[in-house]
Amino acid sequence: MIQQLPALVTLLNVLLQFATLVLVGRARGKYEIKAPAVSGHPLFERAYRVQMNTLEGTLMFLPVLWLAAYYGFPLWAGVLGLAWVLGRVSYMVGYMRDPSRRAFGFMLSTFCWGALGVLAGFGWLRAALAG
Repeated sequence: MIQQLPALVTLLNVLLQFATLVLVGRARGKYEIKAPAVSGHPLFERAYRVQMNTLEGTLMFLPVLWLAAYYGFPLWAGVLGLAWVLGRVSYMVGYMRDPSRRAFGFMLSTFCWGALGVLAGFGWLRAALAG
């Protein structure tokens, strides 16, 4: 199961991306924001920023998740990955309630991303030096 944890985290990330897509779609309909506009009502703009920030974070998160898992840290990659997803959910909920409440989720996900980067870098270096 430990080896499968990063895959589960990846699937949860896909669900998170889908949730942000639904959030934006609903807000677009509710506040009558016609595509391709990305501004108009403040609550639509919050939903859109949540989606874009989560997408941007995902682009940096997934590579370090899988590199850390591949280079010998599947358990830590999975645990930190789960915490990253929870951090992004906290970010989404906080941002939608009040943008000033997004900080905890942002900090948690950023910490997890950084820790995964350290594990990925250390694992790669260890493998490179081993030959």
